[in-house]
Amino acid sequence: MTTPIDHAAAVAAETSRFVATVRAADPATPVPTCPGWTLSDLVRHTGSVQRWFTVLLRQKLQEPPRSRDVELHLPPTPDGYPAWLAEAAAQAGAEFASVDPDAPMWAWGADQHARFWVRRMLFETLVHRVDADLALGLDPDIDPVLAADGVSEFLTNLPFAAGFAPGTAALRGADRTIRFTRTDGDGDGDWLVRLRPDGFGLDRHAAASADASVRGTAADLLLLLYGRLDRSAGRFEVRGDDELLAHWTANSAF
Repeated sequence: MTTPIDHAAAVAAETSRFVATVRAADPATPVPTCPGWTLSDLVRHTGSVQRWFTVLLRQKLQEPPRSRDVELHLPPTPDGYPAWLAEAAAQAGAEFASVDPDAPMWAWGADQHARFWVRRMLFETLVHRVDADLALGLDPDIDPVLAADGVSEFLTNLPFAAGFAPGTAALRGADRTIRFTRTDGDGDGDWLVRLRPDGFGLDRHAAASADASVRGTAADLLLLLYGRLDRSAGRFEVRGDDELLAHWTANSAF
């Protein structure tokens, strides 16, 4: 049996890695994977999102929030942002410890429970930690079990993301399929996305073949889905309808 992932512990670990990466770095360093952002923008965004999700969990909202305003308590200068991010994770961790992950709660994605926000915070943090690594010329290391879970989380929730990812409305097709296959590790490692005339989503009754397919490690697939890697990179085995893959890439931006 696969050991369940402790998403709360993983948020703490990923934030700690993020903080260690940026602590001594120049806050003005550009972040190529987030065009127009610097490291200070990246850290501020991540800490802001963590604080926002923590507020949602504390309030246990049962309907969409009317405001995204939250007190950030930002340091006066960017050199204080790494410690501020660590503080955000500590606040989140305290909330994780007090909330029942199975508690019913509003979420924008498929899972209408408190655990949605813990899992979502993990991959928001992990991907931006990778952004920081790449900005500083480091080779990102991603736990393959977390990466596979991140692929599942992304593909499960993407059909619900039209409110902030409007391109997803164009992900339609006459029963066209794209398969993403993990080439490393055991367990869940195959995801078939079906584009229908009325929408798209994971097909749990995966067919033997697909119109297009991408094979790579779990970490590389995660970075591909988040737009941090291109399918033309030599790290993937790509087959089938490249126009379909291009259409997916152009409209699945998260």
